[in-house]
Parts: sequence; C-alpha cells; structure tokens
Amino acid sequence: MTDEQHKDSGSGDSLADLFKGPVEAAKALFGPLMPNVGDLLAGPGALPWADMVQQLQAMRPGREPAPGAKPGQDNAPDNGPGSGPDGAASGGAGTAAGATGSRYTDLAELTAVFESWARQLPIAEPERKMLWTEGLELWQTVLGRYGVGATVQVDKAREHPLPRSDPRFADPAWIEQPFFALLHQTYLLLSEKVTELTDQMEGLEPAKKEQLQFSTRAIFDALSPANFPMTNPAAIDRAVETRGESLVKGMEYLLADLQRGQLTHTESSGFKLGENLATTPGKVVHETPLYQLIQYAPATETVLTTPLVIFPSWINRFYILDLNPKKSFVRWAVEQGITVFMVSWKSADKTMGDVIWDDYIAAQIDAVDTARARLGVASAHVIGYCVAGTTLAATLAVLARKGEAERIASATMFAAQVDFEEAGELKLLVGNQASEVMSPFGRPAYVDGRQLAHAFNLLRGNDLIWSYVAKHYLMGEDYPAFDLLHWNGDVTNLPARWHRAYISDLYRDNRLAKPDSLSACGVPLDLTRIETPCYVQAGRDDHIAPAQSVWKMTRHVSGPCTFVLAGSGHVAGVVNPPAAGKYQYWTNDDRVETLDEFTAGATEHPGSWWPHWLAWLRAQDPSETPALGKRSPGEEGDAVIEDAPGRYVLMR
Repeated sequence: MTDEQHKDSGSGDSLADLFKGPVEAAKALFGPLMPNVGDLLAGPGALPWADMVQQLQAMRPGREPAPGAKPGQDNAPDNGPGSGPDGAASGGAGTAAGATGSRYTDLAELTAVFESWARQLPIAEPERKMLWTEGLELWQTVLGRYGVGATVQVDKAREHPLPRSDPRFADPAWIEQPFFALLHQTYLLLSEKVTELTDQMEGLEPAKKEQLQFSTRAIFDALSPANFPMTNPAAIDRAVETRGESLVKGMEYLLADLQRGQLTHTESSGFKLGENLATTPGKVVHETPLYQLIQYAPATETVLTTPLVIFPSWINRFYILDLNPKKSFVRWAVEQGITVFMVSWKSADKTMGDVIWDDYIAAQIDAVDTARARLGVASAHVIGYCVAGTTLAATLAVLARKGEAERIASATMFAAQVDFEEAGELKLLVGNQASEVMSPFGRPAYVDGRQLAHAFNLLRGNDLIWSYVAKHYLMGEDYPAFDLLHWNGDVTNLPARWHRAYISDLYRDNRLAKPDSLSACGVPLDLTRIETPCYVQAGRDDHIAPAQSVWKMTRHVSGPCTFVLAGSGHVAGVVNPPAAGKYQYWTNDDRVETLDEFTAGATEHPGSWWPHWLAWLRAQDPSETPALGKRSPGEEGDAVIEDAPGRYVLMR
C-alpha cells in the first residue's frame, strides 16, 4: 500500500481512538488521586518542561528534532528502566515519584475517594457494601506497610508482600511509596471485583455474557494506572533521570504510530525479505492475480515423489513458515527430501472488491494442479494454515463432491477451524453485526490489514498493546529487533466482500459445519464426504483457533484423521523446529470422541511434532525420485518468473 493510501484510509484515527476513551476514563477514575502537578514543576526533581516543549514542537513532519531530542538518544546513565541516576531503586528521595509519594496517606481522604469510586460502579447496594468493606481492609493493610493509619511495626509489615500482584506492577517504584502502592492495589481490587460480578451475572445469553466479560476485561486492561504517565511512577522517575528525553522519545514513537496507523512492536529497519527473512532458495513458477506459487530448490539428491503444496493464511505473510534458516519449516521440509511449493497470496487492493471465498478455493485447486502438471505426478500433499486450512477443508469437500478427491494425497491442517461453535475470543469481536466488525468501509474494496491487527491485538491487550504503551510511549525504551514481531506487524489487506461473508457465514452462523448449508465453485459443501487422510495440529494455548475448536475437524471428516496437540499457541505451536528442543506434543492412537478423552489418554513427547508429521507423511507414499529436471526450478532451461520470495509478498 502506498503512503497516500495509508493516509486516506483513516486508520490513524482508529489508533488514536484506541487511546482516547481510556484516557478520559482514567481522568475520571484517577483524577481525585492525581499527584499535584506542581510537584513536577518545581524543586530539585523538577522536569525541564521548557526544553521538552521545544523538542516536542520540533517533531512536526518535515522537521528534524531539536538537538538532543533525536530518536534513540538517551543522555541518562544506563541504569535500566525504573532506576535512579545513582542506580538506586526508583521512588526514592528527590525523584518525582518520591515527591508525590507522601501526599495521600490520610485515611479519611482516601476513604472519601474510594467511596466516590464505589458509587460510580454499576452494581447493586449489597455488592457495593462488600466492595466498600474489602476496600477499606485493603487500604489499611497497604498503609500498614508504611506505618500510616495502623499500629503495626513497619519493618515487619514490609516483610510481607502486598495482597495482590500483577506483572504490570513489578517495578520497585510501585511499592516504594504508599501512594503508588495504594493506587495499583486499588485498581487490582476493582478489576477483580467487577470481573467477578460480571462472571456471576444471570439472565444473559451465553454469547452475550462472554462478550460482556471480554469487554469488561478489555476496559480494565486499558484503565491500568501503568498506562498513563502521571500514574506510572517508573515512567515519572525515568523522565526525571533523562531530563525529559524519555518523554520526548516516547512522544516521537506515539506520533510515528499515529501517522502509520499501527502500533509498533519491534525495530524493523534491519529486516529485509530475501536477505535475512524468507531466504530459502526458490523460484516463482506460476502467477495469477490472486497468488504466486513458489517452488523451492531441492537440498537432497532424491525427493519424495509426491510434492507438498503449502497454503498459508492470507491474513498474514507466508514467510512465518520461512522466517529464518533456524526457524524455517520450509527449509527443514526441503532438507527432509520434500519438493515444497508455497503459495504467496496477494494483499488485497482496489481491484479485488469482488473476490469471494470461491476464488480462494479455486486458487488452491489451481496451485495443486500446477504442481501436479509441472512435475508429472498424479497428486500432491497439501498443508493449510489457519484460515487457509479452513478453506482447504472446503476445497477437499468441493473435490469430493465432484469426484476428484484423488488430486490431493493427504491434507494437513495447522491450527485450522471448520466448526466455529467454540471459536474462542475472536468470536466475541463479531456478534450479530458480523458484516461490519473489523472492516473500515471507507474503502469498500478491501479491509485494511491494520484494522485486523488492532482486533487481534485486543485479544491479548496487556501483552500486545498496553505493555508497549508503557515501555515505549511512557518510558521511551528502544524497540527490540525481533523477526517474529516484524512478521506480525507486516499486515495484509483482505477483500471486503469475502471478509464479510467469512465472518457471517462461518464465525456467526457456523454454516461450514452444516452439510450442504454452503456452496462453493458450483457445488454444496459437505465435510462428511472428505475421505482424504488428514493430519490435524492444534496448539494447546492457541487463543486464535482454540484446541477445542480445532479438534472438531476430526468429528466432521469421514477419512482417517490423526490429531496432534502441540505445546504453545497459534504461531509458536506451529513454528517449533526440532533443533530448538522447545515445548512438547501429545498423541493418542485410541479412538476417542472428545478432546478431553484425547488428553486424558494422551502420551506426551518432548520437543517438536515436526518429525511425527514427517513419519505420517512418508507413510502416505514413501516412493522417491531423483531431484532432477523441474524438481530443480530454473535449471536446464526451465522457465520461471522470478526468484523467491517474489513480488507479491512485498506489496502493501
């Protein structure tokens, strides 16, 4: 996508909106306890506000930051976030946090504030009284650590941890001063109690209740005092240490993200496709307006006769399976003697407004037929990842209905769902208005991939949104260089018409699980007609495609189906090379009807499940052939289009 397209799409406003609501809510919630701004304007620990304003003014587009305010520069000693100039724990005497820490230790004043909070909560009077009682007990306990409002011995009180803990408040600054201890402990209490009340609500439909629970959690995640500069003591101390440079740099990061309309997770300038990402040698051997087909060069003298065609999700780029030589599933498969083809989907543009699911199904069939014809073989093994695995199930159903199932020798599903009854938290973002969720219709031809990134980030808000706000916007920390996070932010656009139908027909109405409810490529879809051998992989901790949902694939197909439960989630559960020695997987050869039964009788195996899959694949057809002729793309006069990774993966 061009810069002009990004500018016109309006996605920057959506990122700004992400912060607008929580900021206003935080003012109402934390306003009565806000530190006196005057504490930060005068005294030995005061911030150089005039210099900061000058530097921030210089950060307008087209102008270089003022001297001393360039991104990445930090004149403070390298003592790490939350530490003072002398290396001592933050919150000590002389820091901004320390200046505000002793302000609110009057129990009567705190009681009034808590009473105000309790009255604002939409809860019944009995629950309000219980919350009131627990709140007072909590505050007395916390203040007792500091010898305030209690007769306990301070030294003994400080030997005990605070009543509630959370990784967001692990920095010592949160407990060095009573104000910040009270602040985050009260926040955790309110979050806990409101969540409990939401869980106990009766009279709601299960789907509505789950949506309410999700929304409640998302709101409280956003309202964490760790997310705001005036209620985060580590951010205040960092600003003092750096004489405001951390805030200047954080503002630069925020403005850059607002301009690009997407939250940054990593330093991406050092990653180049074809140089240090997606480096497995290969050639683009086929191209359509929807996809390119890459064939990888062999690494062995002989290869399996039946090739492998991989369909990655078109919600993300294909190179998650070819991230770098050590993590690459593609490179590993090639080294095992497999002829590998990879589909590289085109990111949707204004020409793809009429693309529908049938087009992706037809593209999968076309890719298989291209590989078959190119190598002169009767069939191909196939892999479908995530949404491409869902589509692969539809492809198998189409071929089965047409009597052409023999084109595909076996099908492997990576974290793919076909029955969306228990599709997890992503389903909570859909609801009844499925056709409108996650789709900015200022550009009706396609859905901006940044909007989808926002939605997926919300599923793990603390990990993928608010921790980055605190670290980079508030603390001014540099971004790490991490290939996986770079891939995660390398978003793709989706055809809007296909997207609306997919959300409505599958996530909302679950029609793929109902025989003949949906049609594609001119025939009704019935998963029970699928007799192709299937290998179904699920991630135990997958929040995108929950294992319980992925398991249901085994209950719909009629052919032999091997199920493997892998450790970790949607990405790490799939991309787990044997050499890494990480995680584990579970197998169960007994005939079981539920995932619980599978788990109860499963055998745990250490490390990667890839070798288990390879043994299964070889069992389907162990025959081999020399890696000659068109098995080596581009050799001996073979006409190819371009080198891997091709043009399509570079398009925005």
